[in-house]
Amino acid sequence: MKKFIDSFINVWKIEELKNRILLTLGLLLVYRFGAQVTLPGIDATKLGNLTNQTEGGIGWLINVFTGGAFSQASVFALGIMPYISASIVVQLMGIAIPYLQKLQSDGESGRKKINQITRWLTILITLVQGPGYIYNLYRTLPSDAFLLGFSSFAFLFSSVLILVTGTIFAMWLGEKITDKGIGNGISLLIMVGIIARMPQAFIQEVMSRTSQEVGGGAMMIIIEVILWFLVIITSILLVMAVRKVPVQYARRTVSGDFEQDGARQFIPLKLNASGVMPIIFAQAIMFIPAAISGFAKESETAQSLTTMFNNPFGLVYNIVFGLLIVIFTYFYTAITVPTNKMADDLKRSGGFIPGVRPGVETSDYLDNLMSLITFPGSLFLALIAILPAIVVSLLNVQGAWGYFYGGTSLLIMVGVAIDTIQQINSYLLNRHYDGLMKSGKNRKAIA
Repeated sequence: MKKFIDSFINVWKIEELKNRILLTLGLLLVYRFGAQVTLPGIDATKLGNLTNQTEGGIGWLINVFTGGAFSQASVFALGIMPYISASIVVQLMGIAIPYLQKLQSDGESGRKKINQITRWLTILITLVQGPGYIYNLYRTLPSDAFLLGFSSFAFLFSSVLILVTGTIFAMWLGEKITDKGIGNGISLLIMVGIIARMPQAFIQEVMSRTSQEVGGGAMMIIIEVILWFLVIITSILLVMAVRKVPVQYARRTVSGDFEQDGARQFIPLKLNASGVMPIIFAQAIMFIPAAISGFAKESETAQSLTTMFNNPFGLVYNIVFGLLIVIFTYFYTAITVPTNKMADDLKRSGGFIPGVRPGVETSDYLDNLMSLITFPGSLFLALIAILPAIVVSLLNVQGAWGYFYGGTSLLIMVGVAIDTIQQINSYLLNRHYDGLMKSGKNRKAIA
């Protein structure tokens, strides 16, 4: 523990790293402040119905990714999610559209053009989601909550404009954090929003456990916290697990007749190469039945669909959800892990996998290996995604605390935390300090 504290102190000895961390914290603070600013023209004291709408089910999941801005009718009510949706669409379109495929292979210039396309698509998506959010306010809030009138065009126009501007500003904050700060800015904005909801959820769980109605007392709270830490450890193992494929490089002449033995390295194939994207895809699909049934006429079928697909703790919901995650894990891994390109790059650099011929056989070998390790990876991912429902059922967890036992929120927190720590770690090691994840004695820093 002392070595970790010493490493943490060393972080503040590096001027560049300290400035990046302070800038990141400052921009995150701006984002959290904006999430509490209610849209002009809405009485903030009349948001009770909107808050109740997000206490459970799908509404809570939407609210948690915006850090509570959705239930606050905030200027950041749509959060960064339109940008995430645009990024997913552009990434999927890159499979079928030759122009995007060319941009992906053009290096830095192509990446800038893709980012610009993603930004414009973000604006279009926000222009569609903005009126939908205002319509939800009309349905949820009482008429006297609208200071400019229940059906005022001025309110509708200004609110949609502010929501679009809020999303663009949040996107700008995320990009600035990535460029000038530490960590991935977009992911950090989502993680901070998730963490912001955690204390309130835990306090509600403690109050329910110490009450007469639920019971369990301090012992059940301790059990829940221990189980939560075990789930986090399991998630870390899932995120960091790799299958090392040995690679041998041919012998090469260094000088004169002297030959250097070929270097032996490995290709790290991730057990979960798709990250949290399969859960996000599956979650988006699960929103569709509930949305369709909401627009349908009041019938028994529509009501049963609404009940079934609007309850993240239900049996049918989690069975369908888990199957979709397994399917999307294979799909997303296939489009993001280019085994053909890996085999070609390996062949051009003079490397080969022992026992496998370079070229097509290497590509087939890597493809088969990815298929084998993706299966247990997809099952683990699906298990973590539906774990909240299992925990709620077995331990009778109350309120929103059950959501933090798995799913997208937990994996995002774990993945972003690991990525940020690794970046800080690289700064420390480059300046000859021990990293946060490495033990040993401090070495003299380079000025």
